[in-house]
Amino acid sequence: MAKPLDTSAHSRLSAALMEDDEYREEYEQSRREIEAIDRVIHELDELREQEGLSKAELARIVNRNPSSIRRLFTQKSNPELALVVAIAAALGADLRVVPPKKTSRRKTRGKRRELVAA
Repeated sequence: MAKPLDTSAHSRLSAALMEDDEYREEYEQSRREIEAIDRVIHELDELREQEGLSKAELARIVNRNPSSIRRLFTQKSNPELALVVAIAAALGADLRVVPPKKTSRRKTRGKRRELVAA
């Protein structure tokens, strides 16, 4: 049986880095961006399935290599916005930025905004 990987050094380094306010803020911002991208891609994949399209069929519609579409839906990635917009259009959806509810522009300047596939 394989010996479990010792990740304690990584855990200690991560904990030490997170004590730095600037590092922690950048880390949290990156995490939010990745989560937003993942939500949009997940929504598009659900729409694709609802339309009964295979990934290869969708690739043909948006004029992309089928392997790039498969990777988009199966791996964590940072897709080009143009590709995301093309896929949304092919699935009859729009992408839009939705500001947080009941917040003034001043309070939200520099804060998170969500991309929503609608």
